[in-house]
Amino acid sequence: MSTVAIVTDSAANLPDELVKQYAIRVLPLKIIWQGQVLQDGIDLSGQAFYRRLAEDNYTPSTSAVSTGEFLETFRSLRERHDAVVAILLACELSANYESAMIAQQMLDDPNVRVMDSRTAAMAQGFVALEAARTAQTGAPVEEVVARAQAFIPRVHVFGAVETLEYLRRGGRIGAASAFLGSMLQIKPIVGIPPGNGSVVGLERPRTWKRAITQMLDLVAEQVGDQALHVAVGHGGHPEAARTFSDDLMRRFDVREHYITYFTPVMGAHAGPILAASFYSEN
Repeated sequence: MSTVAIVTDSAANLPDELVKQYAIRVLPLKIIWQGQVLQDGIDLSGQAFYRRLAEDNYTPSTSAVSTGEFLETFRSLRERHDAVVAILLACELSANYESAMIAQQMLDDPNVRVMDSRTAAMAQGFVALEAARTAQTGAPVEEVVARAQAFIPRVHVFGAVETLEYLRRGGRIGAASAFLGSMLQIKPIVGIPPGNGSVVGLERPRTWKRAITQMLDLVAEQVGDQALHVAVGHGGHPEAARTFSDDLMRRFDVREHYITYFTPVMGAHAGPILAASFYSEN
């Protein structure tokens, strides 16, 4: 039976129970806060990050997983597995993919595959999860890669943010830049369309209540009456996340559902946020 190891980065927002169940290797991105380098989700939890972000006027920066870290991980996993598949944050949003590709080229191993998820957050996580579920059946690496590639055009992520300022500062705003002229007094909804890799502007609600309603409508536009797999990620808005999750459960046929903190390295660029990552059953 083939054994294929799955690797992703901490931007995928995968819940700990899924990481353990499917033995997914998660490499932490880094947060640089006033000269201190912190591992995403290890040295700094989501709860602690958003509390500090609210109290501290300083805007942290981030850095990718190094080529050396990818190289060490790939080598270690190849000692115990037939192949390795790494599913990473969109290259437009991070240097992670480039670092991993350099490591792959250094290894010159055809059984180490590096994939750009073309997305972020649990949309990326769902692609990695599907690859891990396929690998767990004993499928060969070609089938695992094909399944992940087929999933990339299916995953969506929407997020309501308090301000576009964090995205602007970090240079991740992409096509959402058109919203900047009217970002005051609104809770803009941004997203990453399937396979796009960049953040785009979607809606301009003025309140969180309206933002939740509009995000539900956006999910409905994509899902219709099909069964839904969804993860709600939040940065400092636990009550809003629970309310939004309850609304999703009432409105859709939800087959899989998670609530997580929006991982700190993503929060450093998005700021306080309420996000939905999802796909529908075809």
